[in-house]
Amino acid sequence: MNGLELGTIDPSARISRNVDIGQNVTIGCNCIVYDNVRIGAGSVIGPHCILGEPTMAFYRDRTYENAPLVIGADALLRAGSVLYAGSEFGDGFQTGGRVSIREGSKFGHHCRIGTLCDVQGFCDVGDYCNLHSNVHVGQMSSLGNFVWIFPYVVLTNDPNPPVGPLVGARIDDFAAVATMSVVLPGVHVGRDALVGAHSLVRKDVPPEAVVVGSPARQIGTIHDIKGRSDGQPVYPWREHFERGMPWEGIGYQTWNERRKAGLA
Repeated sequence: MNGLELGTIDPSARISRNVDIGQNVTIGCNCIVYDNVRIGAGSVIGPHCILGEPTMAFYRDRTYENAPLVIGADALLRAGSVLYAGSEFGDGFQTGGRVSIREGSKFGHHCRIGTLCDVQGFCDVGDYCNLHSNVHVGQMSSLGNFVWIFPYVVLTNDPNPPVGPLVGARIDDFAAVATMSVVLPGVHVGRDALVGAHSLVRKDVPPEAVVVGSPARQIGTIHDIKGRSDGQPVYPWREHFERGMPWEGIGYQTWNERRKAGLA
């Protein structure tokens, strides 16, 4: 395919000398890879991506040196993604098109970040997190493992804009925040909680709680929710959903038992 040939580096890509590229890496046309970038083996970098984008300090300090950008093995960065210097991404990291992730961010393994997402840096994201398209994640946000953030969600971080100080939201393991919701600065969404669509979350959400509305109020727990087609439980979602998860094909319970035994 013109501009993206698997296993090759397109001759139009601009790659600095101080770059570590693993085996069988693909880099598409018109990419820019700045100093101190490490790309793991088997990764595919789509056309027009920028890796190691300099921070604002570059424009103010003639002695500036790019902080390392580390991308794990088997990454897939789709066209137009921009990853700033000074961030770290685990194995299996994926982006949609035109994703922007600022400096100081740390992502675990097998995270997927959808088209047009904007992660504002200094964020901590665990393993197997999924951000759908057009999600905005404010600085200092923290996401646990297996977190779902659906389209047009905004995680805010400034309780007194524009004065600060910045206080990021915290979303715990297995929680889900549904489309077009806004989570205010410093709010803690507990493990397995569900934030319903178009909610304004001003207060902490207890584990397994379901909150909806503006402002969001608890209407029950995830155990109260039943599927519309068969009336059967659908939460905790990990017991009913496995596509792309480490327990795919064996079920969550079996995987978790193996994990506890050190076998997964």
